[in-house]
Amino acid sequence: MAHLDELIQKVSNVKDKLSLQNLKSELLGKNSQINQEFKKLGSLSEEERKAKASDLNNQKQRINEAIENKFKELEKLEINQKLQKEKVDVTLPARERPNGKIHPVSQVIDEISSIFSEVGFSVAEGPDVETEYNNFTALNTPENHPARDMHDTFYLDENKKILLRTHTSPVQIRTMLSGKPPFKIIVPGRTYRCDSDQTHAPMFHQLEGLHIDKGINMGHLKGCLDYFIKEFFEVKKIQMRFRPSHFPFTEPSAEVDIGYRMENGRIIVGEGNKWLEILGCGMVHPNVLKNAKVDTKKFQGYAFGMGIDRLAMLKYGINDLRSFFEADYRWLNYFGFDPLDVPTNYRGLSR
Repeated sequence: MAHLDELIQKVSNVKDKLSLQNLKSELLGKNSQINQEFKKLGSLSEEERKAKASDLNNQKQRINEAIENKFKELEKLEINQKLQKEKVDVTLPARERPNGKIHPVSQVIDEISSIFSEVGFSVAEGPDVETEYNNFTALNTPENHPARDMHDTFYLDENKKILLRTHTSPVQIRTMLSGKPPFKIIVPGRTYRCDSDQTHAPMFHQLEGLHIDKGINMGHLKGCLDYFIKEFFEVKKIQMRFRPSHFPFTEPSAEVDIGYRMENGRIIVGEGNKWLEILGCGMVHPNVLKNAKVDTKKFQGYAFGMGIDRLAMLKYGINDLRSFFEADYRWLNYFGFDPLDVPTNYRGLSR
């Protein structure tokens, strides 16, 4: 067997970690000389065996220590070489990182949800894929209603039993069937209809409101909407009128118009002699309450629905609904909102 000092010198001369690993196998592995010497111990006397085993263990320990020290030395050398090659000039300016923007639709959903939460409404959700019963029948929509036609609704089966919801009202049915009154919810979400132009899209966002309790009347509805419109458009006064209309799921039904005027090509909400329709509403039809297992002798309530995209267009001066869904970063960079900033009120101010 080679002298111990020669073996340690051999370890010291290694130039890289791979060579060191190979040398370790050679010196201490299964077929190494030192292991062969251990195998011969059985043929020695007890006294010779003790002395020889002690000497071999000492050699093995010193070789191991030499290998460990050499590994640390090579690792340190490798790190220093990397640092020399990968120098960073700390005087260079930092790379610009573009900030993300909140989409106007997301911003408006947050604004509306916050406003209604202040008067006791909670947010409910439901699936985009709905049953014909929840979307039409339970909401008192007759069989021959135009909304049921294929040119207006995306059906997902030949029997017209499964569809993409045309409004968020089915969540009202799901909520009432799964609990007991009173109910006070808003339902923001995606809805789908076969329509596409400057002010309509096949997929758009809608918000429903529902308040069912004892003694609810149209006065409560008007007060709720008056509060919402003032808060959303950030005005102290609002001209609002209820115009008679018809919806299958409410009776009586009304369209809500708000007063506005034009100034430098902008809509100023809350004052003026012009009227703008912004939502539909009414008292929940008794048939809808019966379909949802609500006792009409004890409970009644109101419902309202509005287009989130349209409100965003109106408040923030966006004139084409299709731009919401084109994924144009330049558009989003202009109309989007910085997560750390509070949006400037659109009423007569530039953003």
